[in-house]
Amino acid sequence: MRRLLPSLLTLLAACADAGTSSGSLRYYLTADPVTLDPALSTDVQSGEVVALIYDNLVQFDVDGRLVPGLARTWESDSTGRVYTFHLRTGVTFHDGRPVTARDVEASILRALAPGSRGRQWPLEPIEGARAYAAGTAEGVSGMRVPDDTTIVFTLTEPLNIFPKFLAMPVAGIVPTPTPADFAERPVGSGPWKLVSWTHDNALLLARNDNYWGGAPKSDSIRIRIIPETSTQSAEFETGQLSVVEIPFGETARWESQHGERLQRRPAIKDLYVAINTRRGPLGDLRVRQALNMAVDVETILGTVMAGRGVRAAGAIPPGIDGHDASRAPYRYDPAEARRLLAAAGYPNGFALQLWRSQRAELARVAQAIQQNLAEVGITVEILQRDATSVRAAVRNGETDLYLGDWWADYPDPENFTWPLFHSSNHGPGGNYAFIADRTLDSLIVRLRTTIDEAEKRRLAREADARIFELAPWIFLWFPVDMWATQEGLDGWKIPLVFTGQRWTDAVAAP
Repeated sequence: MRRLLPSLLTLLAACADAGTSSGSLRYYLTADPVTLDPALSTDVQSGEVVALIYDNLVQFDVDGRLVPGLARTWESDSTGRVYTFHLRTGVTFHDGRPVTARDVEASILRALAPGSRGRQWPLEPIEGARAYAAGTAEGVSGMRVPDDTTIVFTLTEPLNIFPKFLAMPVAGIVPTPTPADFAERPVGSGPWKLVSWTHDNALLLARNDNYWGGAPKSDSIRIRIIPETSTQSAEFETGQLSVVEIPFGETARWESQHGERLQRRPAIKDLYVAINTRRGPLGDLRVRQALNMAVDVETILGTVMAGRGVRAAGAIPPGIDGHDASRAPYRYDPAEARRLLAAAGYPNGFALQLWRSQRAELARVAQAIQQNLAEVGITVEILQRDATSVRAAVRNGETDLYLGDWWADYPDPENFTWPLFHSSNHGPGGNYAFIADRTLDSLIVRLRTTIDEAEKRRLAREADARIFELAPWIFLWFPVDMWATQEGLDGWKIPLVFTGQRWTDAVAAP
């Protein structure tokens, strides 16, 4: 199905006629967006395009920092429960309507609508949001609009990451009212306007010359749908894409042929093996330490992943407050691993099951771990299942070891501590190691509630050190993203958060 907005087609020609055209940027997605309605956006593809068309009160920049969006300033009260946002004046939607605090209020209510298929959890900390979403309240008691440029949120409890929740796609601001076909014909206030969307083929966006942050430096972006990595690479090499992500298996070839055009950046992502601390010998710290010392992570990283990773000595990745680059990872020491196993009462080892999904890139990692553990007497059976089955087993505590990854929803140390290691989140909440430690719980709660940023950084570092000490994971690495850019492309950088690259500064050579 093709959706075309004729009135915007003239915009592209107008840019050229005015002598301000900087050409078209060429990007791609691996799948067609499910929707362009921020309230319903739950997939990465939708989120990337939503970030171009809409504004939020606040937003992430390319380095993952929280910066002003429609709100020029914001502050919290001394309790950490009340957040007040002050909007810019003179901002308009693409159709010319002014953006006011009432639009923000209506957008939040729309995203929390009962029965919505969207991702509502980032808005649920607002007092009354859960009741409204459940259909048991007529409004959200914790949201107040004193005037056209101010909106106040009262939360159910202190939460210093709440502003970052408002930078997520679900909190994109839309005009009121919205048309019935809004998901196909969106109107936002962001730097780009939708011109056309040919499903499963391409989207065309034109720059918003009236954007409050300054018009984008290029006149349009064409976003094609290209699922196959081989096709992506071929299209880039023939000049049909401005940038392309490099698969791990293709690292060496691209480094040798296009080294000067490559960008690298550690992703806010963990690759790890969760150790279920409730299952037999795995409850013993010495056993978990032995597992870490028995796995030759450096060799696996170098051979299986072409060195595309930063060794992990904790759960918080580079680029996030709390990451300690000076902390040494577990050393590969099979002899010490065997000594620890004997001290724990397992001189002859034992048998374990390692669960993983059917993702091809995990197969060789799992096999290498299996071989390493066999060398210290631990027999590992690898169980490969579909993602749904693996998820159910892990959440129900039925696995000994689980090889998986964690990609942050927002760039904050809380996202690498609270869901993964707090005892309230055992199983479905994300704590697949079922670790329970009072000291760690206390650190994590204080980390997410303090309003002192310096104290938060200190607590994050201390919490990550405690996580490493408890060894609830076999700590592997933080993957490194690698992208190639066309010669002459300026103003583009790999974003730390997938919504952080809005292409406003990108300019392609003619």
